[in-house]
Amino acid sequence: MIKHTLYFGNEAYLSTKDEQLIARFPDKEKPSAKVPIEDIGVVILDHYRLTYTQSLMTKLLHNNVAMVTCNEKHLPQGLMLNLEGNHIQTERFTAQINASVPLKKNLWQQTVKAKIMNQAYLLEQQGEKVENMKYWAGKVGSGDPENYEGRAAAYYWEKLFKAEIDDFTRGRFDPEPNNLLNYGYAILRAVIARNLVGSGMLPTLGIHHHNKYNAYCLADDIMEPFRPFVDHLVLNLLKQRLDIYELSPKVKKALLQLPVVDVVINKKQNPLMIASQQTTASLHQCFAGTTRSLKYPGFE
Repeated sequence: MIKHTLYFGNEAYLSTKDEQLIARFPDKEKPSAKVPIEDIGVVILDHYRLTYTQSLMTKLLHNNVAMVTCNEKHLPQGLMLNLEGNHIQTERFTAQINASVPLKKNLWQQTVKAKIMNQAYLLEQQGEKVENMKYWAGKVGSGDPENYEGRAAAYYWEKLFKAEIDDFTRGRFDPEPNNLLNYGYAILRAVIARNLVGSGMLPTLGIHHHNKYNAYCLADDIMEPFRPFVDHLVLNLLKQRLDIYELSPKVKKALLQLPVVDVVINKKQNPLMIASQQTTASLHQCFAGTTRSLKYPGFE
């Protein structure tokens, strides 16, 4: 079942009754809204005058809902996840913690290959030459010691938006449309982190990322091949000639469609939310030693 992504960008009082999230608004003419908690996957809280009860927060986390809070610039800033996402969590934590270095390098090799191939597909759809990208993907070694990920990224960002924007530079604090990319990646990160917890793993312990200040290293690893799906949404927004200098409701609505974007795993099409569950489940199987292949999505 596809879980809903709920966005709250106006003043509201959020509570719970009968296992439902209930939203009430100051405007008396605006009716309250109800959503079954079991149908929710991500909640985005983007207003300083939002109030939510402890009872609601407890129920959301119990049902493995990822709660995202936003800052004064309306960009996602915080992420809250359930600490007990799987009934055999200790066993799965142990398998993850005991994963060998060669295994983690192999998993990163698969991750980089999948990311480059998805980037290549997106460039090819824009009429760009991608023989070099496909070559780099095929040359990625265990742990990517030659940094083909970096080479591919430099070429990819040089070409992806060139028909829409001159001299684009990808950077978290660089000019637009980096704000759109940052927003989309934050949603993606929440989806991946939620599914990692649901698969019984610690999103902190990465296979490649290991910054001691990063609480979501594994989420940042596993989301890499999914990033081009965010890039695709942003590219479509640019082609529509929308105002990208602020995160307008229309832009946010488009980016919030990310969890239901169709992706393909093993020739089967599924929404990204469900496909990412397959990815995180396959990651646990790799840690457990029952397989060595990660199930990453593609565009086709």
